[in-house]
Amino acid sequence: MPAPPPVFLVCLCAAWCRLCDEYQPIFERIAAELQTAAPQLVARWIDIEDEADLVGDLDIETFPTIVIAGPDGVRFAGPLTPQEDTLRRLVAHAIAKAESGATWPAVANEFAEFASRLQAGLTPRPSASA
Repeated sequence: MPAPPPVFLVCLCAAWCRLCDEYQPIFERIAAELQTAAPQLVARWIDIEDEADLVGDLDIETFPTIVIAGPDGVRFAGPLTPQEDTLRRLVAHAIAKAESGATWPAVANEFAEFASRLQAGLTPRPSASA
């Protein structure tokens, strides 16, 4: 049986965002936990200024902003309270719902284009910054 296509879990952040600094270890812990059950999950921590080419025209106003995207499109895009259980439930739901052939709400074109760049392979890199 072929491996399932990747599902990207991305946190869009900024180096100057103190909340993002506090959230990064939570994000990485939850991503690692969920990758055990869903190896198709590719977690990325993206600084919007350092990776401006990948981010493209996205105008992120609230940090942290989470994007979950698979080959079927963007499953979630928006700010998320930096709480472990909230992230865990959101990602688990997005993965489980996808397996049932669910449809996803419409998102702004900029998020869809960002997801396309992720799917095109302009990354998978580890979520942790060295």
